[in-house]
Amino acid sequence: MTENDLVESDASTHARVLELVIAGGPVTVAALASELGLTTAAIRRHIASLEASGRVQARDLLPKSRKRGRPARHYVATKQGQAELPDAYPDLAAQALHFLAHTAGSAAVEEFARTRLAEFEERYVSRITAADVAGRAEQLANLLTQDGYVASVRSVPGSTTLQLCQGHCPMQSIASEFPQFCEAEAHAISRLLGSHTQRLVTLANGGHVCTTTVPLGMPAPATPQT
Repeated sequence: MTENDLVESDASTHARVLELVIAGGPVTVAALASELGLTTAAIRRHIASLEASGRVQARDLLPKSRKRGRPARHYVATKQGQAELPDAYPDLAAQALHFLAHTAGSAAVEEFARTRLAEFEERYVSRITAADVAGRAEQLANLLTQDGYVASVRSVPGSTTLQLCQGHCPMQSIASEFPQFCEAEAHAISRLLGSHTQRLVTLANGGHVCTTTVPLGMPAPATPQT
């Protein structure tokens, strides 16, 4: 392997570490090392670099398995880190929405958001075929990831719910100004899963990940409404 190959490999690993922090945060060095098949020392080197550049930050969380003891250090992506992933909506879109809100009112923005998310829903509906809610959530997470949302499904220990997490949002800069897009997306997700859902936190409101709680045990309809 040449020196250039080593540099490219290191850069690829660096990007992969950031992607995993975005998708899985809060996440520990040990979990990252296990996922990538690297030593914890190697992961710490990448994390240190990402911290120094302001793309990730540490959070000390007490492990759920014990109530006392030293908090475990976890890492989440900062807004700067999330911005490393490409966004599909340039500043021009935000300017257009401001113009729409000014000339036609907030109701027009809400209608536009519903129309935009109806297209999102229509694109996914035929590709979500699982009979159970958990399976549909996994399929939706895979589709969202393909579209740049870095999505994953996480179980909630001791409960009959799961969480659909989105580590990146191509609409984040717009949704922070126009929450109608988050609301329309939440309704679309609920229909696609065939289950009542609850949005706990969003990137647009300062969270490190968009988190939607999904109750299990509820049969999904054959065809969600669009």
